[in-house]
Amino acid sequence: MGIPVWALLSSLPTWDRTTYLLVDDRKKIAVRYMTKFWLPLDIASTLPFQLIYRVITGKTKTGAVFGFLNLLRFWRLRRVGKLFARLEKDTRFSYFWTRYIKLISVTLFIVHFVGCFQYWMATHYFDKEKTWIGAQLGNFEDRSIWIGYTYSLYWTITTLTAVGYGDLHAQNTREKIFNIFFMFFNIGLTAYLIGNMTNLIVHSAHRTFAMRDAINKILRFSSSNRLPENLKEQMMAHMHLQFRTQEMQQDQVFQDLPKAIGQHLFTTTVKGGYLFNEVSEDLIVQLITEMKAEYFPPKVDIIIQNEIPTDFYIIVSGQMDLLTYKDGTEQVLSKLGPSEMAGEIGVLFNIPQPFTVRSKRLSQVIRISHQHFKQIVQQHADDGSRVISNFTEHLKTIQTEILEQIPFVTEFLGDLHNIPKRNISRGEVKDREASLRNAKGVPASPTRALMRLIIHGHHPDEINTTESNKPGKRIHLPGSMEELLQLAETKFGKTGSKIIMTDGSEVEELSVLRENDNLFYC
Repeated sequence: MGIPVWALLSSLPTWDRTTYLLVDDRKKIAVRYMTKFWLPLDIASTLPFQLIYRVITGKTKTGAVFGFLNLLRFWRLRRVGKLFARLEKDTRFSYFWTRYIKLISVTLFIVHFVGCFQYWMATHYFDKEKTWIGAQLGNFEDRSIWIGYTYSLYWTITTLTAVGYGDLHAQNTREKIFNIFFMFFNIGLTAYLIGNMTNLIVHSAHRTFAMRDAINKILRFSSSNRLPENLKEQMMAHMHLQFRTQEMQQDQVFQDLPKAIGQHLFTTTVKGGYLFNEVSEDLIVQLITEMKAEYFPPKVDIIIQNEIPTDFYIIVSGQMDLLTYKDGTEQVLSKLGPSEMAGEIGVLFNIPQPFTVRSKRLSQVIRISHQHFKQIVQQHADDGSRVISNFTEHLKTIQTEILEQIPFVTEFLGDLHNIPKRNISRGEVKDREASLRNAKGVPASPTRALMRLIIHGHHPDEINTTESNKPGKRIHLPGSMEELLQLAETKFGKTGSKIIMTDGSEVEELSVLRENDNLFYC
């Protein structure tokens, strides 16, 4: 009987093309459906015309016209196309096999339809022996219908595949005209089938081809530049891991999905880091938003000793080694595990990274840039003080072997050892650390070390003078205006009374200064 009309009326929700709103009202959907031109065709394709004719007229024999009316059922094939379109979008089914079955189904339907039509033309031709099948079998109507169907499929397939053995061929003008149009149709059908199959196969093997091409490029690059074997192994391992974990690259996922995904995955890890102990939830959320997730294969240098501090890392899973080079040999100072940090000393003190960090096995990390971390912490004064306090306490507990490799940190801890060990407020910790300075005038507190400036010993309007031709001096921002003036006097060997910015405005508060600002002492 086919699909009932009322089942068609209760179709799925659709979009209003004028307002672009989702319409889920069944009455509106039914009205919209009934006003479309394909409603009569849907009804006609489900009606049993032969049965209705017999009931009305009482005749058992029906005319050939009902054979043509039955062709209206082909209209329902468009629903099969929509079914495959929905299955291709359904992630529960393989796209490759869904598409493959669709192409096979289209091919089988075309072969069946054309074969039946060829046989129908032969049976309705006045001279049966002058037909494509009659010339081969003689009086074919006395043969089994399955023999005729087999011959029809055989001739259709040989024509479709452009083989053309010649044992079966058109015998009259009607068959020749039909085959002309059928062979023109074959050009488009063959191109459609071959194009889709090629696209499916190439798409499934695209990652393999890309990986092999990338590996060949690495090998050629290593050979032409005579790279050491360990560097070549690191490059190869990194490339293999990149392709193996392509589906797990969370950086792309974070860009396409809500921010809550990152919070769900990494909040526990970030809170487990010593640096963020007892900080606010707001700071954690903002940090995770700016973090990037990465995977590293074994034996890959994540941080190189003495490189410029750009990022620091929090280990999600895996294990890493903290290395230093002494007398030309590598020395393992410590091992880092989940929720531990790497590179934070260089970032917070704004000094070259003191250690090399190398992955020991497959590891996942999240990293945040120096710039983003500084901007977020500066917006949260209390949390910033808590972070600095946590960092200071951590420096007091690290191994002596590690401290010996960082003279700057050793001097910093020497200045802090006189602070009484008692519970003090965050503000007091911040004030005391800001007041501690080493002999060179460099701020010992990591809070001040986060900001660096360039100071010049002349007025910004002065040009072509001895002082203006000299390059500026890079300094760390001290704790007060008085200390900044004293530092400038020490640097340039002259007495001044004010600090001016590039636009000529006088600096009265340090809070208005930003990283890499140019200042003028006069």
